[in-house]
Amino acid sequence: MRHSIPKVHRRAMLKRSALGFGHLAMSAMLADEVAASADEGNAPGKDPLAPQSPHFVPRAKRVIFLFMKGGPSHVDTFDYKPQLQKDDGKELPFAKPRVQFAKTNKLLKSPWKFKPRGELGIQVSELFPHVSQCVDDLCFLHSVHGTNPAHGGALLKLHTGSDSFVRPSMGAWVTYGLGTENQNLPGFVTICPTLAHGGVKNWGSAFLPAHYQGTPLGNASQPSTQAKLKYLRNQKLTSADQQVQLQMLRQLNQQHLQDVGGNPDLEARIRSFELAFRMQTEMPLVEDLSEESEATMRLYGLDDPATEDFGRQCLLARRFSERGVRFVQVTHSDTKVQWDQHADLLNGHTKNAKEVDRGIAGLLKDLKQRGMLEETLVMWGGEFGRTPVAEGNNGRDHNPEGFTMWMAGGGVKAGFRYGATDEYGYYAVEDKMHVHDLHATLLHLLGLNHERLTYRHAGRDFRLTDVAGRVATGILA
Repeated sequence: MRHSIPKVHRRAMLKRSALGFGHLAMSAMLADEVAASADEGNAPGKDPLAPQSPHFVPRAKRVIFLFMKGGPSHVDTFDYKPQLQKDDGKELPFAKPRVQFAKTNKLLKSPWKFKPRGELGIQVSELFPHVSQCVDDLCFLHSVHGTNPAHGGALLKLHTGSDSFVRPSMGAWVTYGLGTENQNLPGFVTICPTLAHGGVKNWGSAFLPAHYQGTPLGNASQPSTQAKLKYLRNQKLTSADQQVQLQMLRQLNQQHLQDVGGNPDLEARIRSFELAFRMQTEMPLVEDLSEESEATMRLYGLDDPATEDFGRQCLLARRFSERGVRFVQVTHSDTKVQWDQHADLLNGHTKNAKEVDRGIAGLLKDLKQRGMLEETLVMWGGEFGRTPVAEGNNGRDHNPEGFTMWMAGGGVKAGFRYGATDEYGYYAVEDKMHVHDLHATLLHLLGLNHERLTYRHAGRDFRLTDVAGRVATGILA
């Protein structure tokens, strides 16, 4: 017996199948995302934090970023301007930037003396007597510039390459590109990070898989003695019990993965549980400084209450780095002074420099004597510099137009000065180095082509340097 086939009008057919078309489109889009992730070393079952091959032979294996929040003044630290000293109190002889953060007045000389240091006689401020002993290992970048005069935008630009969109941080990009050398520790650790001006976005992974984000230890409002990973010890379960629990959880999650056909977020969650378990053994060993000698503790300034806090952060950075953590950030930022001296420049910068000087020099010397400096890129700086003109009568305003950062080790020229600002230190004028160029250069030193290190998201390929970036080949050793 034949059954008649009911007639379906075209309009009804489209109405009934609309959801099906949407499902097909969504499936294709998700398949593209999964395929892109698999192509980039994130295929299901593969450990995304395993060491990855760089694009070419690297000059550095790891990074330590010493971040001075608030914007240290380059004309008072490492960018000596004799003309500024001569013209103190005079009008700036050229135009100020169109966009300024605050109203400024006449030229203000540096209250600190500069002295030639090292074999080449590089001028360094008396603010840094200990770092000045390491000047022959430093590569000064005197022409860095950005686009945002506000702390929030400038911090995000320096850390993520964008001051207007949520983007992965440079530590996340580095870990995504290279993985980590120690599977029992995170690939990216940030010690005492600031929670202001972008906060977690400055060490986040944004649309990159979650396992590439930074792991924070403490925050800037706490002393570094409290810079420890929370909930590291399970007070209720033994290690064996936790392993059984973790195995059961993994089986359930793996079954769910098979049912949904792949899910990068769930994969990242599984790996975060497994890493957290392994860290219970490794992390306390890194955080325990009792095995360090008294001489090492003194080297980092742990014998002085004024230098102890930042010195401990620097020592922890070395301990993480020598255990294979790919990117370590150390932040100097208290909740009162920072480096943001709109007023009281003399007292503010004196306090800040004293707190960090011994720790920074200790780190450089320690890395060098351990044979680690050649393979470790140390980078120092803030989100911008300060103006050579005064705010009020004893402060300096924000200045993203030209400022100084420096690098050491990791394949850069030692005892070298790259680029320049004008005779007063306001604008970058020679071998200008935008923040995108800084990122491109950092990735190049790690063996990564910034144009090839991409991640497909929302229908396009993203990278740390956006659509810009130029490697500063002049600083390569």
